[in-house]
Amino acid sequence: MVAARLLVAAAVLAALVSNAIGAWQEGLLAQNLAYFTNQSNLAFVLLAVTGAAMVRRRPAWFDDARGAVAFYLVMTGIIYALLVAPLDELTRWDIGWTGIVLHRLAPVAALLDWLLTPQGRRPRARRILWWLLYPVVFLVFTWVRGGITGWYPYEFLDPTASSWTQVLLTTVVVLVAFVSIAVVMHLIGGRLRRSTGALDPASPGSVSVGSVSRRSVRTTSVSLDTASPHEEQRP
Repeated sequence: MVAARLLVAAAVLAALVSNAIGAWQEGLLAQNLAYFTNQSNLAFVLLAVTGAAMVRRRPAWFDDARGAVAFYLVMTGIIYALLVAPLDELTRWDIGWTGIVLHRLAPVAALLDWLLTPQGRRPRARRILWWLLYPVVFLVFTWVRGGITGWYPYEFLDPTASSWTQVLLTTVVVLVAFVSIAVVMHLIGGRLRRSTGALDPASPGSVSVGSVSRRSVRTTSVSLDTASPHEEQRP
């Protein structure tokens, strides 16, 4: 799992660097770094490297951070598909390799990693609030920065492209989606591994039929041996 995570992280990093170089050559590096897509993908790379370095012993916060990054990338894929990309792009693959990596590969990989990797401790629902903090900060910062520079990374957040009424209505819908997906991500963490592990004879807490049978035979044997000296002699 660590090797697969690092492989995806390498592809993501290559896509981020490629986009950043192109943006820097055009004098748009600051705008490039302002996209939620690039920030969430960069967080995935940093977390993958950190997790590989702490593979033997990870702190208690690591699972919550991994869930947060998976949540951000899943929302990146959903928001891009529904609000950013043209409708005819959803079924196409000629969108450039960086777009495929950042908007499709990374969200799917992060979701599968979240589903398949067991969590080290019992999750608490309050982490949902921590997960939502970054999107809210991003939203406020985007509006403040846009009010100063006149540039917004996404059209659905740009009041000059429509109106504040339209932007606020869209934002409410997006925030509801964020909260809903955050709750779902909180609940499904490690679910696939737990469901398969329950049937694995080597997993903790599982019971082998063969061991039960042998234990029953030994118990019966001990009981008969213990009771035989006290049995009444019959003619």
